[in-house]
Amino acid sequence: MVVTRWEPLKDLMVLQKRMNKIFDETFSRGRGAQDVDVSAWLPPVDILEQGDEIIIKMEIADVDQKAIDIKVEENALTIKGERQLEQGTKREDYLRLERPYGTFSRSFSLPPNVDLGKVQARHKDGILRLVLPKKEETKPRQIKVEVED
Repeated sequence: MVVTRWEPLKDLMVLQKRMNKIFDETFSRGRGAQDVDVSAWLPPVDILEQGDEIIIKMEIADVDQKAIDIKVEENALTIKGERQLEQGTKREDYLRLERPYGTFSRSFSLPPNVDLGKVQARHKDGILRLVLPKKEETKPRQIKVEVED
């Protein structure tokens, strides 16, 4: 009789790979323009803190600048917009349509140290960049200790 060591994590990984393959084959087969839902979508976002400001980068290629609405209310930032199909085209004209279209809305809680009156927004090369400066009074201050003789 041969003794085989059982490795439950290895078995789980094999099972997951098989399930992923089944889902990929099922949902990617025959995917064309008629399969894509033109509705709400979520553009990807990067948020970073650099020195005295918080920077939010949102990928919104082909979204008209006039279709972007940015609001800051009670320490909450909300970005809304819409990506539309090109004028003069219909969904039936596309052979393959993979990018999401329709409206989007993203909301973020802001820390209390953000100066809401100085928020800046720029849209360039399909990236919306928001700069949220911190308030002066909340910045850390270095205090020098004097030594007495």
